[in-house]
Amino acid sequence: MEELYVFGTGNAQATHCYNTCFAIKDGNEFFMVDAGGGNGILGILEKMNVDMSHIHHIFVTHEHTDHILGIVWMVRMIATAMKKGKYEGELRIYCHPGLVDTISTLCRLTLQGKFYKMIGEQIFLIPVEDGETVSILDYDVTFFDILSTKAKQFGFTMMLKNGKKFTCAGDEPYNPDCKPYVEGSQWLLHEAFCLYGDRERFQPYEKHHSTVKEACELAESLSIPNLVLWHTEDKNLSHRKELYTAEGKEYYHGNLLVPDDGEIIETIIFLQNLLLAVLCKYRIIKQPPVQECFSFWRLFLFLSVHYLHQKGQNITPIS
Repeated sequence: MEELYVFGTGNAQATHCYNTCFAIKDGNEFFMVDAGGGNGILGILEKMNVDMSHIHHIFVTHEHTDHILGIVWMVRMIATAMKKGKYEGELRIYCHPGLVDTISTLCRLTLQGKFYKMIGEQIFLIPVEDGETVSILDYDVTFFDILSTKAKQFGFTMMLKNGKKFTCAGDEPYNPDCKPYVEGSQWLLHEAFCLYGDRERFQPYEKHHSTVKEACELAESLSIPNLVLWHTEDKNLSHRKELYTAEGKEYYHGNLLVPDDGEIIETIIFLQNLLLAVLCKYRIIKQPPVQECFSFWRLFLFLSVHYLHQKGQNITPIS
């Protein structure tokens, strides 16, 4: 079962949370996407108990500082581990062709020669084309140009092991020309710069970004069951989840997730919610546990205990 590790959820100017970046974990291995704007990624990985020796694949979406500069730190730390014999195998960094020279130059100008020369020896910059499919951790990952209005940027789509389509749409508003890649997704990762109600304050449209309203309307129109919103402002971080969820639910009726930095999302949650909906519809259970995200095993325990209770056992169902 895959897990979505949320490293950061903020936009470029966020100071109270880290810039948006994440990883898909399968077994002990991670497919990492972006690394934020600095060495803050190192502390986040440590807090989330992510061992860099299990990161062999990184995708860089585009050249903006809040996505690419952390890559230099990842190269430095992994190159150091390689030198010490603490990292087995290769590090493969995927990006659109225009980013290869950018990443190489950043590393050449900022890293010691002994680390930089690892690029091409054990660290490889892999250019990917629009529509190209690459095998990563036994997944067929298809990269696509999101048709950015600012800087060339790629997103990607892939099938999870449960057969569900998982799509990262980048950090700009959805372009209808990307519909073949986004349509049919059970999971959509989408930016939401701010609340629609705060659009005058944060001016997302001038910055080529969406609000919660547009992201949720998109997911509703494409019948996407699970929507993750991030790449947000951070001026009311302690209430962001509550506020964004409340506004989003006005336009979207699926499973809306507004994660904080450091959260881990289980991608089996869609199956949980579907099962609970069926059980409620046929009155097998009266009411599901009201939680934004709970593990498969808690669901299994809930259903098992409920079954025993219905059979007359002296057990109280968990709430």
